Amino acid sequence: MIYTRSGADALAERHAVISPGTGNDHWGTTFFGPRSSNAKGEGPQATMSELRAHESVVPHFHGVTMFQLFIAGAGTIGNRGQVLEPLTVQFKDHHTAYGPIVAGPGGLSFVALRIYTGNSEPTYLHKPGYREKLQPSKRRNLTSAPVRFSTEPVLADRKEAAWESLFPESEDGMRAQVVRLGANMSVAAPDPKAAGGFYVFVGNGSLLHGGEELPLWSMVVVENDEESFEICAGAKGLEALVLQYPDESKDSSMPEESEPVELETSH
Repeated sequence: MIYTRSGADALAERHAVISPGTGNDHWGTTFFGPRSSNAKGEGPQATMSELRAHESVVPHFHGVTMFQLFIAGAGTIGNRGQVLEPLTVQFKDHHTAYGPIVAGPGGLSFVALRIYTGNSEPTYLHKPGYREKLQPSKRRNLTSAPVRFSTEPVLADRKEAAWESLFPESEDGMRAQVVRLGANMSVAAPDPKAAGGFYVFVGNGSLLHGGEELPLWSMVVVENDEESFEICAGAKGLEALVLQYPDESKDSSMPEESEPVELETSH
């Protein structure tokens, strides 16, 4: 199945939320599914969190594999204070600890993207009993260098599609790429059946689908039961992230780890 969500429509529903880890209030936006869940549900799950200045998210993990995009503001992640700038892409296998995330003086906005709704409730490392909730996982915790986008005239004037990989290719199909298209160009997306399905996230320009023009921070989810998908740019071009999820049927090769790995992330 294919799901679409306009960034403008989603942001119109931005509301106040309370962090379950710290009790701090900030802002949340839901693109797909519930904001948090502890059981399998229908369709994808995607949410945005917008932190206040200098707010922290304490170390934790989730039960669902996810990409996370740091799309506005700035901050740091991990005990070594790795700098986060827009637009940084993070990939985390399920049951993989990360954090802390600390917002800078202008706040920090990030989007958590999950290809399916599952046990996404955070498990915090400062609370007792977290080890009992761990399950086998590859424990990948990767961050990209910031993706830099084109100016409006340069983007519109592109004559050829360009693809850039953000992480090394993985045997289980996990992959993160940037595609850059000029005005009204189109290109075939990766094969949806190659792994666990993918998101297309609008980072610059707009994407056309089903007669709708999807603006900045819009997203399309293509599940792995689809035959194909065409990525179509709007009149000013498109720069989008194409985020492919691993084939979790290969989870049998995962190590049986008893506790999370270090909380640092790496390029």
